[in-house]
Amino acid sequence: MIQKPKGTKDILPSESYKWQYIEKLAKDIFENSGLQEIRVPVFENTELFLRGVGETTDVVQKEMYTFEDKGGRSITLRPEGTAGAVRAYIENGMASLPSPIKLWYAMSIYRYENVQKGRQREFHQIGVEVLGSGAYQADVEVILLGQKFFEALKIPNIKLMLNSIGCPTCRAKYQEALRDFIRPNLDKYCETCKNRFDKNPMRILDCKEDACKKMNQGAPVILDYLCPECKEHFENVKKRLTELGVDYEIDSSIVRGLDYYTKTVFEFVSQDEGYTVLGGGRYDGLVKELGGQDTPAVGFATGVERILEIYEKYNKENVVQPRKMDLYLATMGDKAELEATQLALALREKGLFVEVDVAGRSLKAQFKYADKKEAKYVLIMGEDEVSNKTAKLKNMQTSEEMEVALNPEEIYQKIQ
Repeated sequence: MIQKPKGTKDILPSESYKWQYIEKLAKDIFENSGLQEIRVPVFENTELFLRGVGETTDVVQKEMYTFEDKGGRSITLRPEGTAGAVRAYIENGMASLPSPIKLWYAMSIYRYENVQKGRQREFHQIGVEVLGSGAYQADVEVILLGQKFFEALKIPNIKLMLNSIGCPTCRAKYQEALRDFIRPNLDKYCETCKNRFDKNPMRILDCKEDACKKMNQGAPVILDYLCPECKEHFENVKKRLTELGVDYEIDSSIVRGLDYYTKTVFEFVSQDEGYTVLGGGRYDGLVKELGGQDTPAVGFATGVERILEIYEKYNKENVVQPRKMDLYLATMGDKAELEATQLALALREKGLFVEVDVAGRSLKAQFKYADKKEAKYVLIMGEDEVSNKTAKLKNMQTSEEMEVALNPEEIYQKIQ
C-alpha cells in the first residue's frame, strides 16, 4: 500500500467541514474590512524566497523544499505566503490600483521540519497583507483583524504581544551593540548562530538552542535603539490600541522568524497553551527588495491546524457540526427513480441538501443508508406514487408521516 509522505495529513470529510467553517469565518471578517482573496502558485522560483525571506533564516537554511525542474531551474515549494503575494502584487501591476491593496489568503505551506504534535511538513495558513500604507493605522487595523478572528472563534485567553524592530537605519546601530554583547561568547554559540553573527545577529536571538538562549539573556533591547521616526510610529500604535481598549504586552524578544520585517512586529499568544497562534508585522522594504517600487506593507499569518485544535478545545459544547441531509428520496422502480432525480435537482436549486439512491439498492437498504446519514426526512416513491403524484414524507426524528404532492414547492414548504 502506498502511504502519504511523512509530515502530511489527509483531511477527511469527517474533518473538512471544520476547516471550511474556519476559512469562511476568516473570509467574512476580512472581506467586511475590504480585503480581497489572492491565490498564488504552490511553487515559485527559489530566488524569491532567498531574497524575500532571507538567507540567514531557519526557513531558507534548513526547511525549504527546493529542487531543479526539467528545465534546470531552481524551484521551491512555498515556505510562507507573503513573498508570493508580494511577487504577484509587483508582477501584475497592482500598485496602479487604488491604494492600499488589501489581500487575504488561505494556502498550504511546505517546510521540512521535525514532525511533531502541531507541526507538519505540509500545513496551512490563513494570512492578511495590506500593501501601500506606511501609516500606523494600518498596523492597528491588521492587529484588530487578528483579534476579531479569535473573538469570532470564541477562543479565550489570547494575549497580544508587541515589539518594534525598527528600520534599517536604527537597526544597524542595534546590531553593532548586539555583536559587541555576543562577541565575548561567540565561540560557545551553535554553528548556526556563528554563521549569523556577521550577516544578521538578530537571528541569534531567535535561536532555539538552550545554551544560546541562556547566553542571550541580558542582551541589548532593540527598543532602546529606535530612531525618532520608528519610535513615534510604535508609540502611535500603542496609543491607538490603548484608546480602542485592546490589551497588549511589550515583548522586546519578538524578532519574528523572517528577515523582511521592519518596525512593528506582533504575536498573538495562547496563554493557556503557551505558544504563538498568530504572528505578523510590518515589512516596508520587501516590495522594493523584490523589484517593485518602494512600498510599505503590513500583514500576518496564522496556522489553521493549530487554530482548529484550540477552537475544538474551547468549543466542545458548541463546536460547528457538519451539515445534515434535509431529504432522502427513497425509490422503487425506474419511473420513481426518474421522478426522484428531477425532484432532487429542483429541491437542490432551492438550497436543500437532497440525496437520491445511485447504487440500485433495495428500499430497506435505502432507509438504512438514510438513517446512518441522519437524514431529517425521507420521501418514499414507487410507481403508484408517481402515477398519483403524491407520496409519503417521513420525519425521521418523530417517525411522523404525511402525504405530500410530488411538487418541489410543497415538499420544500413541508420540511422547512
